[in-house]
Amino acid sequence: MKGKTISEIKLGDSAFFEKTLTRTDAYLFAGITGDLNPAHVNAVEAEKGMFKKQVVHGVLTAGLISTVLGMYLPGPGTIYLAQELRFTAPVYFGDTIKATAEVIEIIPEKNRIKLKTTCTNQDGKEVITGVATCMPPR
Repeated sequence: MKGKTISEIKLGDSAFFEKTLTRTDAYLFAGITGDLNPAHVNAVEAEKGMFKKQVVHGVLTAGLISTVLGMYLPGPGTIYLAQELRFTAPVYFGDTIKATAEVIEIIPEKNRIKLKTTCTNQDGKEVITGVATCMPPR
């Protein structure tokens, strides 16, 4: 399995991955990373916070972008080099998140591409925006 090489990628190419994020996803992520922030793992404490209920970790949500890059565009063999992120809205348990990446710059001499990255929920609301830089497979 091999992803697209830089010569196969065009400006405007895009891909997406969609997943419903669950309480189990968040608890597994918390256990793996050690991020036990009550906003994510304690319903009683989360109710006292700014979102009034538990939220999915922002970085867990952003991880869906990695799936797009590593599996679809450019795909397997891609090296994920950098990511700028802006968290624009909370993600709650049961939200279906669509992570999308669109090629906005191609730098052939360095074998690099930049992609606009966006995560939206089931209502079409943006929850994350940013720009990723990656190296497609050769």
